[in-house]
Amino acid sequence: FFFPGFQVAPETKAVMKWLRSIPFVLSASLHGGELVVTYPYDYSRHPMEEKMFSPTPDEKMFQMLAKAYADAHPVISDRSELRCGGNFVKRGGIINGAEWYSFTGGMADFNYLHTNCFEVTVEVGCEKFPLEEELFTIWHENKGALLNYMEMVHRGIKGIVSDKFGNPIKNARISVRGIQHDVTTGN
Repeated sequence: FFFPGFQVAPETKAVMKWLRSIPFVLSASLHGGELVVTYPYDYSRHPMEEKMFSPTPDEKMFQMLAKAYADAHPVISDRSELRCGGNFVKRGGIINGAEWYSFTGGMADFNYLHTNCFEVTVEVGCEKFPLEEELFTIWHENKGALLNYMEMVHRGIKGIVSDKFGNPIKNARISVRGIQHDVTTGN
């Protein structure tokens, strides 16, 4: 996932270990500097290509997750192209990460490739470093969208994989026909 010589920060290593120890299903990374929801892959399949659409095998699911957030956000769902984030209006306030800009080492790609967790990146506002007095407004603009996104955990297939005696099977591989990305059962 990471390239030789790529340094992983201690806090990133801790989150990676945590993600592998608990069967998370959804996560979101909150950033500032724009108003859009991005989803994997963030790293282009062709490293020399910038702004190249790079879908995962679960493209439709990631679009649905990103739209669940974007549609519930009062500003991202605003159809005005003159506002902050207005250049994403025609895309419904979402974009494939690598299509926006490609970078390596993102948590959303790591989660998808190495855990069962689907992560989107939420750019919560056009200020990269908002002032303290702006945080209350940013929180209220994102609160409902965060709750709507969290409710998406109930979408899809869920259940218990067990042996003929009813005992749960740890690390059983689950495959869905037509999607080239397996997940495994938790503890």
